[in-house]
Amino acid sequence: MAAAKPATPAYVGATYAPTLKQQPSVAAMTALGRTMFSDPSLSASGQMSCATCHSPDHAFGPPNNLAVQLGGKEMKTLGTRAVPSLRYIQNVPAFTEHFFDDDGDDSIDAGPTGGHNWDGRAPSTHDQARIPLLSAHEMGNAGPAEVVAKLKQASYAAQFRQTFGEDIFDNQEQAFKWALMALEVFQESPTEFYPYNSKYDAFLRQQTQLSKQELRGLQLFNNPAKGNCASCHISEITASGAFPQFTDYGLIAIGVPRNKHIPANADPKYYDMGLCGPDRTDLKDKTEYCGMFKTPSLRNVATRKVFFHNGSFSSLEQVMKFYVQRDTQPQKWYPRDKNGKVHKFDDLPEAYHGNVNVEAPFDRKPGDRPALTDDEIKDVIAFLKTLNDGFHP
Repeated sequence: MAAAKPATPAYVGATYAPTLKQQPSVAAMTALGRTMFSDPSLSASGQMSCATCHSPDHAFGPPNNLAVQLGGKEMKTLGTRAVPSLRYIQNVPAFTEHFFDDDGDDSIDAGPTGGHNWDGRAPSTHDQARIPLLSAHEMGNAGPAEVVAKLKQASYAAQFRQTFGEDIFDNQEQAFKWALMALEVFQESPTEFYPYNSKYDAFLRQQTQLSKQELRGLQLFNNPAKGNCASCHISEITASGAFPQFTDYGLIAIGVPRNKHIPANADPKYYDMGLCGPDRTDLKDKTEYCGMFKTPSLRNVATRKVFFHNGSFSSLEQVMKFYVQRDTQPQKWYPRDKNGKVHKFDDLPEAYHGNVNVEAPFDRKPGDRPALTDDEIKDVIAFLKTLNDGFHP
């Protein structure tokens, strides 16, 4: 009887398994990742770096009011989605269709949760970094080989070799993998990516007080019968003592209006439906997910100039009014069809309108009073501004 083959160790092929002759230090990878993040030579155009869209001066979000950014080989191609912030994503779980909170109660299935990108398709930060490097409407490289070739010619090529070993460029696949890892490790840097130094953080530490208006806004934010924002954008310190991320990492359909300024939307047959495509393909047959997009963190949201996955709104006031008027005054947010009927949820095929969330404040009908008044909206926005990083008590 032949001897059984020894089992392959679990770490073989694992993403984070050490595969180099020398193990790179966190400090060296952070420094290298920081340099790479701001290097436009890694793009096909030579004009776009990660920092071009994820500006360090704008909470690693977009530096302008464009709904979607220009990219590609000639910096003339517009994307299809707004740029999210890269701050406070250090605890994002990998995507799962069935998520159970770590609260001791496993009877509640929170549904599709986690992952990076608006559709949750990247399971980790290094997987997310791969997407813009190779996207035709972002950094525009044809493949990993093109990225590695540019790294070999970069001014910091010697730093790359020093970090990962003199032979790192001998294996193209290895070089690309560890380049993505360096970007990931950089994005785990607390001082730059999750400093927890907003006014609200200082308030939670009892280092400062919120104004009366900010406190009213917080109460409205948390109130299930008013803003009900905290049902998805969790605002309290967790049972484990972690400060709130202002997201539950879930994916939800809220029927954001179609943005006619996105070139792809000129085709009436084109729909960006998040979880079920077109960018994400593994769930294309799960029609119950069509229209669902990631719930972003609201930290630093008041520094943004465009909102939602398609950049359809340009101010927090618009966003808040849409939330409370989507169903009470839909004519303010959606176009009318040729018969004069308001075409609600116009950025989602009608077959999937049942996926759209109808929990408060989306639990009303035309003519009802909105969940928040204009003054209450101002209070909530005043509170949201306390989530901006950089507060000094």
